[in-house]
Amino acid sequence: MRQLNPPTHPDLLVGALTGDDAAVWRLDDDRALVATADFITPVVDDARAWGRVAAANSVSDVYAMGGRPLFALNLVGWNTDELSAELLGEVLAGGADIAAEAGFIVAGGHTVDDPEPKYGMAVIGEAHPDRLLTNAGLRAGDVLILTKPLGIGIITTGIKRGLASAAQADAAIASMTKLNAHASRVALAAGATGATDVTGFGFLGHVGRMALESKVDVAIDVAAVPVLDGVRDLAEAGSVPGGTGRNRDAIEAQLDQGLASDLAVTILADAQTSGGLAFGVEPARATDAVAELVEAGHQAAVVAEVTTGDGRLLLR
Repeated sequence: MRQLNPPTHPDLLVGALTGDDAAVWRLDDDRALVATADFITPVVDDARAWGRVAAANSVSDVYAMGGRPLFALNLVGWNTDELSAELLGEVLAGGADIAAEAGFIVAGGHTVDDPEPKYGMAVIGEAHPDRLLTNAGLRAGDVLILTKPLGIGIITTGIKRGLASAAQADAAIASMTKLNAHASRVALAAGATGATDVTGFGFLGHVGRMALESKVDVAIDVAAVPVLDGVRDLAEAGSVPGGTGRNRDAIEAQLDQGLASDLAVTILADAQTSGGLAFGVEPARATDAVAELVEAGHQAAVVAEVTTGDGRLLLR
């Protein structure tokens, strides 16, 4: 990407320069298009559940920008020599389940033959140009709210290695398929301007990019960060995806580990699929925002404080 010249245009409100969750194009004073694309390899064994996870993961980028999804196109890589069309039908049905729940239309798509199956969506949404959530919008004095627990990558790796229990797998699927639609609305109503969804770069990676783009430091209360049950035991048993290790290495220059354990850092860096939103609000509005999220079934918590700075992450 460094070899490319990122395009600029007065109506391109969010492009590639800040590494945000989606692109945003202003149509007029009251409307902007939000565009994103994402696809994943299988993270669970059940085809329909994988389809639901992949679709929820794809549309999450629209919610992370404060947008509402309108329609989507399926993106499919499928091994036609090894996998049946009926199985693909289950994957697409899972995607359709999420589209129906979220209120958007799947209008078509594209499929290619691929030795490794992949599924996701290109999603188009809309937002108000003056009410966007971006990764450059954190403000010194905010507190950071996280709306879903961490540990998805560790559990899905445990599933692949036969280490995760059925209960842990079910909890991971429930978390991954829970839409971030309500969390996005809560963030906007609470006056948030800075947000991101926590996915492949892990909590530290995504919040670290927010800190850099917003020109602030973020002090993370490690004990306050919600974590799925059993994740610590699985991580200690070696059920850690390669992406998590790469995330940890990538954030090293920004990170002040303090007294936090290496295990805690691993979990904070864990590569998530369809994770929650992380957004900043004024402290006076945080309690009500968290209460509303919890009432709606989110395992949400205030997990950090935002201060003036230059992009550091401080663990305490």
